[in-house]
Amino acid sequence: MTMLVERFNLPAALSSAPSKRDAETVQFAQAALTSAKREGLQLAVRARYVALVVIACLLLMINPAWEQLYYVALLGLFALIGWAQVRVGRVGVSRPELALLFCDLALLTCVIVIPNPFGASHWPVAMQYHFGNFIYFFVLLAGATLAYTWRTVIAVGGWTATLWIIGMAWVWWQPDRDPALTARIAAAAGSDQRLLAMISPSEIGFHIRIQEIVVFMIVAMTLALAVRRSNDLLIRHAAVERERGNLARYFSPNVVAELSQQDEPLKQVRTQHVAVLFVDIVGFTAFADARSPQEVVRTLREFHGLMEQEVFRHSGTLDKYLGDGLMATFGTPFAGERDASNALRCAQAMIAAADRWSDRRAASGEPKLRVSFGLHYGPVVLGDLGQTCLEFAVIGATVNVASRLEALTRTLDCALVASDDLVSQAKAELGGAAATFQSLEAREPQAVRGIQQPISIWTQPRGA
Repeated sequence: MTMLVERFNLPAALSSAPSKRDAETVQFAQAALTSAKREGLQLAVRARYVALVVIACLLLMINPAWEQLYYVALLGLFALIGWAQVRVGRVGVSRPELALLFCDLALLTCVIVIPNPFGASHWPVAMQYHFGNFIYFFVLLAGATLAYTWRTVIAVGGWTATLWIIGMAWVWWQPDRDPALTARIAAAAGSDQRLLAMISPSEIGFHIRIQEIVVFMIVAMTLALAVRRSNDLLIRHAAVERERGNLARYFSPNVVAELSQQDEPLKQVRTQHVAVLFVDIVGFTAFADARSPQEVVRTLREFHGLMEQEVFRHSGTLDKYLGDGLMATFGTPFAGERDASNALRCAQAMIAAADRWSDRRAASGEPKLRVSFGLHYGPVVLGDLGQTCLEFAVIGATVNVASRLEALTRTLDCALVASDDLVSQAKAELGGAAATFQSLEAREPQAVRGIQQPISIWTQPRGA
């Protein structure tokens, strides 16, 4: 039984892991369960310490005698067991942890059944049952629900029932230590056997003990169902958090917050004005040909990390990586008040970040890399593409123009090419005197492939 006690129960849909997505969700859920187990154990041991202090005070109040210090000392053992459970606790089958849990129950059984060796009375051992101390088992059961699985909670119920039966057998085997007292009480009760069973110091009261076991098992089963439901809710919550984390890979945190509060906003195909940013490393193909795959991947990860940080910092959406470049949008999936200006400021922050990165590379003996940027603002179509494998897509002439403006940086030998549509919208958002526009230079309209009329543009030169 112990081999199956402390095993967290993942839903069948997850535990079978029929796909990579399910396997990743299982891993995410296991991490959440590990965290929940750790927090639950810490909470359980705090609750245990509080309960032990309360019980110690209660014992001294009910019976203010020196012999009660024996039970106070035993409460210290319960505190020590709780501390040890936190030290060895982990997710999965943990034999030391289960052994400590069993020690809890065994120690409590001994405390309840075995008379105080320092006590002055010499009553029959069965008198221990007259104090109604079985209720303390519920304290341990309640603590188990904070940190353990539903299987473990049921095991606590089963172990308690077994130990209580063993305790009854031990008490029944003990001789009556005061037969004269028992005889006097039997004489006083006369023929009323029910009264004798209630007040006799040697009466175990098997029917009451069985009733205690049955009630305890009912409570344990009920709490186990509650724990199982709680674990299922935790796993579902972990899956939702994983989906939210996946959104955070593409959208800025404020957009993720909006998406998580709405039902299915991405499935609504619509047209709206969006700022589109394309970024690309100039000459990266030649750079990659002369280097190992590991160095190429390391360089791209450094670059992408710098760029995506600026995208999210300026409330943008990372649409996709394009090999050594990327595409970002501003105003998706929801239009904002400063989409164009956010895109322009993001591109300028990227330029500064890329220049610093390139300087660091040069300082360490690696070749510098130049990065180019293209920006445009205009209408696009938003919506899901695909039948089963869906992708949130931003399509339209605005996207194509932004890509070709980025390619135009080679011809014009500059870091950034932005359309007049974007700059005009940004000025309307910020005001024409903003410092954002001081580094921009108006250029002659340029012909762009696929567009009938030349496009008025602004450029920003490369740093020294």
